[in-house]
Amino acid sequence: MSKSKPIIITCAVTGAIHTPSMSPYLPITPDQIAEAAIGAAQAGASIVHLHARDPEDGKPTQDPEMFMRFLPQIKAASDVVINLTTGGAPTMGVEERLQPVMQLKPELASLNMGSMNFGLYEMLNRFTEFKHDWERPYLEDSDDRIFRNTFRDITYILNSCAENRTRFEIECYDIGHLYTAAHFLERGLLKAPLFIQSVFGLRGGIGAHPEDLAHMRRTADRLFGDAYVWSILGAGSRQIPLGTMGLAMGSNVRVGLEDSLWDGPGQLAATNAAQVTRIRTVIEALGRRVATPDEAREILGLKGGDQVGF
Repeated sequence: MSKSKPIIITCAVTGAIHTPSMSPYLPITPDQIAEAAIGAAQAGASIVHLHARDPEDGKPTQDPEMFMRFLPQIKAASDVVINLTTGGAPTMGVEERLQPVMQLKPELASLNMGSMNFGLYEMLNRFTEFKHDWERPYLEDSDDRIFRNTFRDITYILNSCAENRTRFEIECYDIGHLYTAAHFLERGLLKAPLFIQSVFGLRGGIGAHPEDLAHMRRTADRLFGDAYVWSILGAGSRQIPLGTMGLAMGSNVRVGLEDSLWDGPGQLAATNAAQVTRIRTVIEALGRRVATPDEAREILGLKGGDQVGF
């Protein structure tokens, strides 16, 4: 990525990793998700990455009607790029996971590049009290859970969204996922520039050592050359340190309560905007500036906010 380009901040607002009992600040209801996304955009996020939750118990849901309870509100208040999940939760099948993106036709959607073990069970070492019946089994059973993303699944998602002109935040949790992205680029199902989101520190994926970061960058450079836009996602306490390392190497960056509940050692983040503000401070300290949503659209080759289905 050219150092003359502004930095794209993606903010992942809620997600399917954390459960409601882990933080009182995790957005659950449609109004909370909308408020969090708008706040993140006001703080400088170029893109907001969105999941939906059942407002009664906070369980992840891919019901498009639930997304429509907050998407129009965000769109009316901000020109931020809206990025919807095709990951949903590891407990869901690909048909269910795809519905919001297929029906609502966002500019951008997440897309995982491989099946993997997706272990959340270690969170039980920190969190022991839960408000809802689904939360503990959701974490406990993750030691025997595979997050399925087969070649056929990925092909199905790409073909289903081709007419929508939705582009993808390509989530790579390991080195092999980069090779899978290269495979789909060669087949013509992915188009350059690829928006590669390198994910570090989740159990089942690549680690969070600086050497892991460097290895991911070297491999992506070799596979894609100038045909990709790089971004860093550090899970949990690694969010800001790894993001900072990536920024120093020319990456873009993702923060948000989906990926980390924290805003410092032992301190829960009260808002997604707080994490955006923290990483924006790093970006500006490095002598760079944050991309506007329209600049992010230009860098990633997006279709525009007036071409979506909501």
